[in-house]
Amino acid sequence: MFNKLKQFKDLRDKAKNLQTNLAQEKAEGTAGWGKVKVTMDGNQRVATVTIDPDVMNDKNKLEEMIKEATNDAIGKIQKILSGKLKDLGGLDLAKDLQDMMGK
Repeated sequence: MFNKLKQFKDLRDKAKNLQTNLAQEKAEGTAGWGKVKVTMDGNQRVATVTIDPDVMNDKNKLEEMIKEATNDAIGKIQKILSGKLKDLGGLDLAKDLQDMMGK
């Protein structure tokens, strides 16, 4: 039983370490030829939003550009995350947890 608790703690520590490392990653998504920019961290939290004053007059267009820039940032950060996980040897926390519970 103590072995399973240690495995769980190790798994939790891996997840926290990964989350901390990912928070340091950044990706910028853009739309409207750079008039709207969204910066996101590796935990997929929006860090900054920058909007050129020229696009403030058209609400619908602005909303669309914010959506596009956010989706662009998400796509870029997901590529970074995929590369990071591959570099870590394909760390699969869900599989590790399943293996731990099955043994």
